[in-house]
Amino acid sequence: MKILITGSSGLIGSVLIPLLTGEGHQMVRLVRHKKDPGEDVAVWDPDTGKLETSSLTKTDAVINLAGENIAGSRWTDEHKKRIRESRVRGTQLLSESLAQLGVPPRVLVSASAVGFYGSRGDEVLTEESPAGSGFLPEVCKEWEAATEPARQKGIRVVNLRIGMVLSGKGGALTAMLPAFKAGAGGKIGDGRQFVSWIAIDDLTRAISHAVITESLSGPVNTTSPNPVRNLELTKALGKVLGRPAIVPVPAFGIRLMFGEMADALLLASQRVHPTRLEASGFNFQFPEIEPALRHVLKEA
Repeated sequence: MKILITGSSGLIGSVLIPLLTGEGHQMVRLVRHKKDPGEDVAVWDPDTGKLETSSLTKTDAVINLAGENIAGSRWTDEHKKRIRESRVRGTQLLSESLAQLGVPPRVLVSASAVGFYGSRGDEVLTEESPAGSGFLPEVCKEWEAATEPARQKGIRVVNLRIGMVLSGKGGALTAMLPAFKAGAGGKIGDGRQFVSWIAIDDLTRAISHAVITESLSGPVNTTSPNPVRNLELTKALGKVLGRPAIVPVPAFGIRLMFGEMADALLLASQRVHPTRLEASGFNFQFPEIEPALRHVLKEA
């Protein structure tokens, strides 16, 4: 297949491209700044609505991973605006451009997040569960709705609701490592909040699976079938690193440090199950938290 991808230099994209190339697919990266010449790179600018439509022709599939780092800094009004616009505006431009093609690609796999559900305590969340309330659920709803032009065109659209990505090369996990390696790690708040996670290897395999699996469409929870409480996650991480995980971070301290983001990301409880992904025949290589951590941290 010829596959166009946005967000190719990010945590997920940088692992996904070698996987798909190894599977025999031809990759075209859609980037903001074209540093390298060649047919495998095209340019777009969602802020100005610019997109080289020639790059979309004769494309079999599109993977959309672009978006501002949601935990990159404290949520100021400006940062929240960038989070929303980087997802919604870019996805809208891409979807509308695909819909204008005489011969569109067969599938658009577009990232979303488990933030769609908001904080729901111990409730088991499937793709049939309604959206939550607050900033992240609103962003996720708009993000997924931005793919509608492609769906109306007849393109199979898959909205991947991705959980916490476990990787030794970036993301939330690597941000936790310094404290844990120093023996200063521990649960956040009361530690009872559920964390829905997925190993980077399983995530990239799930994306490849979504591209080729005709039965998948609409929202697809992309998380391990075994979400864990924050206390379980921190204990497993401490065990893998050979360090104690006994220094709790109180909820009020997290809120002082991160403001609104604390309740939306760090203290939120999301017990998500990948119902549609498993029903489509996908098998997880790392369904349990401790083996997953050992795998992704083996070279960290």
